Amino acid sequence: MRILQIYSIIGFLFISAFAKAQDTLSYESYKKENKERVAIQRDTVTIIDSITTTSFINEIDKVELKTVIKDSVVFNLEDEPFAARLDSLWRNELARMDLFDSITNMVQGQDYKKEVLYKDLPTDTLKKRLALINARTPFNVEYNTSLESVIKRYLKRHKPTMERLMEVSQFYFPMFEETLDKYDIPLEMKYLAIVESALRPRAKSRVGATGLWQFMFSTGKMYGLDVNSYVDERMDPIMATEAACQYLAKLYELFGDWDLALASYNSGPGNVSKAIRRSGGYKNYWNIRANLPRETAGYVPAFIATMYLFEYAEEHGYQPKKAPVNYFATDTIHVKELITLEQVAKLTGEPLEVVQFLNPSYKLDIIPVIKDEKYYVRLPIEKIGKFVQNEDSIYAFAKAEIDKKEKPLPKFTTASTQVRYRVRSGDYLGKIANKYGVRVSQIKKWNNLRSNNLKIGQRLTVYPRKPVTSSSSSSSSKTVVTNGKKVYTVKDGDSLWKIASKFPGVSVKNIKVWNDISGDNVKPGMKLVVSK
Repeated sequence: MRILQIYSIIGFLFISAFAKAQDTLSYESYKKENKERVAIQRDTVTIIDSITTTSFINEIDKVELKTVIKDSVVFNLEDEPFAARLDSLWRNELARMDLFDSITNMVQGQDYKKEVLYKDLPTDTLKKRLALINARTPFNVEYNTSLESVIKRYLKRHKPTMERLMEVSQFYFPMFEETLDKYDIPLEMKYLAIVESALRPRAKSRVGATGLWQFMFSTGKMYGLDVNSYVDERMDPIMATEAACQYLAKLYELFGDWDLALASYNSGPGNVSKAIRRSGGYKNYWNIRANLPRETAGYVPAFIATMYLFEYAEEHGYQPKKAPVNYFATDTIHVKELITLEQVAKLTGEPLEVVQFLNPSYKLDIIPVIKDEKYYVRLPIEKIGKFVQNEDSIYAFAKAEIDKKEKPLPKFTTASTQVRYRVRSGDYLGKIANKYGVRVSQIKKWNNLRSNNLKIGQRLTVYPRKPVTSSSSSSSSKTVVTNGKKVYTVKDGDSLWKIASKFPGVSVKNIKVWNDISGDNVKPGMKLVVSK
């Protein structure tokens, strides 16, 4: 006989139990003795990397349990198959906002009357390919010089953008196609989300249209998409796709033509009706196009050009990377108690960027619990079972952590007219633009940037359009004000660059001048002036 002590915690599986048994301990006996849960104590957590089972005799339903103990006070395990597949580059690619600006410029900045020379696509070849597409779709895909101009311009100038969109589309298109099929909508309508949002769930236009399918506030409400202080369901990929399909089906019911349904999705049914009247009663999109708003006049050609490029990507040498995972590798759980996305990430061992990306509709990264409302968390499918099995412990831990670590609410200050932002590791234009509520194209214009490339330490001028959130940070606890100047106490691991990065508008050179420092070395305990 021997005592087998097991602390069975995998990611967020926080159960402490003791089981007594012989070497041939039965599994059913083990389960029975481990039903009772105990409170979670962070400082006494021990993690089991794995529990292996070995059958001794086929005729006897008995196994030996063997544990492999890992480190303590660590929540996420090394075995993260989803995170391993969904590497950091892929996460950044899915979350980047610069594609939204690129596709917006592509759609709205076209000169359809100007001929584009592109020798790799002869007109005869294009006509044949468009005819083949036309034969298998209800959209009116017929050759005309304006469409040829758009397609050739995309091929000539926007290949990198389209290649990246092809990569990201592998994540969303399976889900789009399933919902489109449910409403008997042509599957090619999936390309509409590219034209609308460049497949960015949190994309927001200058007029407030939001999400993958760019719903305005009022239209979203009409189709059941709730918007409140915590949640914007227009940014929920599944709910927004469902609403978009309902709206498109209604538009087709009104016009009886998918081209016109597409045009009215962009400009509204009223503008399409006016164009029909002004054109003398014509109902073919190409015949009423001259009477549509300029943006809509380029909308359908952009949609068909996108369809063509996706259908003939290989023929034009497009080589998008294969997506490591699609939308069906995830599932949802109804959340019963308030929990933050940060806590979900911590307890599941999933990177926070992944949890945020899979749950874009939570504006404050908080999943609320509101009467008569149901909110869900989406996770990689292999995390679902563990979450469900340990919900009580998870919610108890989340509440205890919130109670224990409660901080003052963020204080909102009025956005200044100008901010000088210092680029940090992991920054990209879309991330900075989102922080200040501006567009990538605006940051590029303000700073005369010709590309999206940034360098660590680079300074950018930004004119914020939304309040800047400030709250107590780790740096504040090490900073005091003396004679009207902020003084920072150096701690272990600090460097001049690291200290400067904690204080917006402060450079390494500033700190050296203010403190009469010639070298780059600092020691723990040193007092440094970090403001004028």
